[in-house]
Amino acid sequence: MTSDAREFWDGQAATFDQEPDHGLLDPEVRRAWADLLLPLVPPAPASVVDLGCGTGSLAVLLAQAGHAVSGVDLSGRMVRAAREKARVAAVPVDFTRGDAADPPCAPASFDVVLARHVLWALPDPGGALARWVRLLKPDGRLVLVEGRWSTGAGLPAERVRELVLGVREQAVVRHLTDPALWGRAVEDERYLVVSRS
Repeated sequence: MTSDAREFWDGQAATFDQEPDHGLLDPEVRRAWADLLLPLVPPAPASVVDLGCGTGSLAVLLAQAGHAVSGVDLSGRMVRAAREKARVAAVPVDFTRGDAADPPCAPASFDVVLARHVLWALPDPGGALARWVRLLKPDGRLVLVEGRWSTGAGLPAERVRELVLGVREQAVVRHLTDPALWGRAVEDERYLVVSRS
């Protein structure tokens, strides 16, 4: 990713958590994300890496459930906010500044690779997915939350499914229409793609 992208996300860090699904400040929204993600993760303590973790809300949520969590984000300001969030929650999360498209992580070291609203922003999503899959242990799971938003940005579910099937044998799509996840009703396309080994 370019320095322009890093500067852009640095500029978003201060207000990033104002979106209900970013900050998970509303207990109902937080519960909805826990109900969605926790059943997809192996029993604790599973090793999880949250790529493009932003301010660390999902990473902290998973750490509070007993998982061993790492987070990677391009933005130094996002990483600082994430570290503070983990400190306040009193959970250990290893946050690192790095490119989510090519994470500074060891191969075959995670039970779960999680990315939310990241793939669409990458210049080579297929190449990123190939690198992400290499981070997984043999029975690891890929968990992606993506969308095609009303602004026209994003990726359609079928495109992400095709990309995942280019690097894995399985890709299951689930549309995320529950308003509790977003803090409001949504009309654009938001979805989950899960690939188990």
